[in-house]
This record gives sequence, structure tokens and C-alpha cells, in this order.
Amino acid sequence: MGADPRFFPARGPFALSAIAAAADVPLDGAGERLFADVAPLTEAGPDEVAFLEGRRMLAALRETRAGAVLVAAAAVKDVPAGCIALVTEAPQLAYARVAALFHPRPVPLAGIHPTAVIAADARIGAGTEIGPYAVIGAAAEIGADCIIGPHAMVGAGCVIGPGSVMRAHASMEFCIAGAGVVLHQGARVGNEGYGFVTTKTGEHVTVPQIGRVILGDGVEIGTNSCVDRGAGGDTVLGPGTRLDNLVQIGHNVKTGRGCVIVAQVGIAGSVELGDYVVVAAQAGLAGHIKVGAQARIGAQAGVMNDVPAATDVVGSPAWPARETLRAFARLRQLAATKRDGTSGGTP
Repeated sequence: MGADPRFFPARGPFALSAIAAAADVPLDGAGERLFADVAPLTEAGPDEVAFLEGRRMLAALRETRAGAVLVAAAAVKDVPAGCIALVTEAPQLAYARVAALFHPRPVPLAGIHPTAVIAADARIGAGTEIGPYAVIGAAAEIGADCIIGPHAMVGAGCVIGPGSVMRAHASMEFCIAGAGVVLHQGARVGNEGYGFVTTKTGEHVTVPQIGRVILGDGVEIGTNSCVDRGAGGDTVLGPGTRLDNLVQIGHNVKTGRGCVIVAQVGIAGSVELGDYVVVAAQAGLAGHIKVGAQARIGAQAGVMNDVPAATDVVGSPAWPARETLRAFARLRQLAATKRDGTSGGTP
């Protein structure tokens, strides 16, 4: 079955020709057959579209009841009779586009809820929706067609570009944000950075944090993630960067375009990430290091030194992935030697 219509009403039905067009998939015949929704491979019915996510789901593909399925060419032979194969090099990407056809992002319902608190000199763009108990500070600027959710807060002087979304309880201070930015529930942007000096007597003296946060177009910040403002100068998330839930970005961090930072990552102050860096879950990056473009940092890695571009690192301390795997193999051999008294060879 498709998505629960109480929460995700589908826009369909759509003809197969429209679905193929959305997925950028060529179609031979049957273009007027109607489909009501998308659904998982194991749950889809004859009027729903599914996709194959890797070879591990081949058994489910052979048994699916879906009316159409997005698959790579190698899997077409496993598509059951009566199910239409929509052949694509990237089934998951095609599915994302088809799912967006049935379930587009919500459009703003233009207007300001009577409980919202809007500063007299704030500027609200045409078509924007301001939800219950939202707060818009003095001289703030909200672009056209934005959604500012319940209890969300846009601080004084902040700018958020057109088509952006702030979900319930998200907040923004000391921030300039581009177009199409999304702050999910409880995201905190522009908090005071963790900066202090400790005296000889053990007193912690706070260093004023007088920088901003700059969010490029299309940045998304996950639920309960935090992005600290700069101590001096700015914290910058480059266009298209995606933060998962529960991510911590320290002051003066700078990312390039399209970086992906996964749940529970902590990045200390003044780290610089190049374009399209991936940081996997629970990794930690020490302050003032540089990570080159297209590098990938493995889950739970502890990164304390610069990482060259296009390099994969894992472990703590983080080493290049191949070196780390060889070291782990050698440790296993040493452990086996200790247990049985024999010597292990060099891998």
C-alpha cells in the first residue's frame, strides 16, 4: 500500500507516460495506464510504482505485486509478468523524482496567523505563510513563498531567501540564508559558539562571538542540529550542503558545495571542508583542520589531521581506509597468534 493519506495525500492518479517523464525513462506502449501512488516493493499493489534498491531485494522483486517498477537493465529479467519495467541507470534517483510527482513539498498557505509576533519593520515576502506563535524579529527579511512554522523564530536582522522553510520550533539568529533553505524541527542556527579563555585560577572567560552564519542556497539542517555563529568572521555552509539530525557545527566552520554531514557528527571550530565532502555518522573532527574536496570520512572516525582531497579515512585516529583495514587485519592475526601459540603471516 502507498503512503497513509491522513498524512501524505497523493496527487494522483497519473498516467504511466507522466511517471516515465518524471523519471526520465523511455517508455514503449501502455502510456495511459493510471497509477495512484508509490509504495515499497514488498507492499505495492497493481496501481502503484516501486523501485529496486540493489541486488539484496531481488527476491522481493520476483514476488512484487507492483504495477510498475523502476529497475536497472540487469534486473529486468526478474520483473514478474504483469509488472511494467521502467529501466533506468539510477532507480533510486528516478524513484525520488516519481515520489515527488505524487507527493510534492507542501506549498505555503499565504497569511500570518493571529498569534504570530511580527516586528513592525520586518519585511515579509509575498505568498509566505507564518504559523502560530512564530516570532519575526526587528528588521528581519523573509523572502517570497516561505513557510515559517509554529513557534519558529527568525531573529532580528536575519535574512532568509525565497522558497525557504523553517519547521516547528526551528530558530535562526545572526544569520543570512539563501533561497530554498530548510531548517527542520528544533534546528538551531546562530547560537553562541563555544569560545572561552581559562585563567590561571581556573575561571572561564567567555570570548564574545561576533560573527554570523551564512547559509548557501538549498542548505538543509536536520532536526535538533546546531550551527554556531562565528567568533569573528563567519560560519559558512556552502550551497546544497545537507546536515542530518543531531549534528554540531562549531564556530567559523566552512563547508564547500554539496557536503553531506550525517547524524551525531561533531565538527570543531574553524574546520574547512571542500566541495562534496561526506562525513559519516558519529565522526568527530578536531579544530582548525582542512578536509579536501570529495574526501569521505567513515562512521565514528576521529579526525585530528588534514585529509587530502578524494581520500577515504576511517578509524580513530583516522587513517586512510586501506591502511586502517590492513592494520585491523594484522591485529586479528596477532590476537589469533596469542590464542593458539602459532605465528601469523604478514598480510
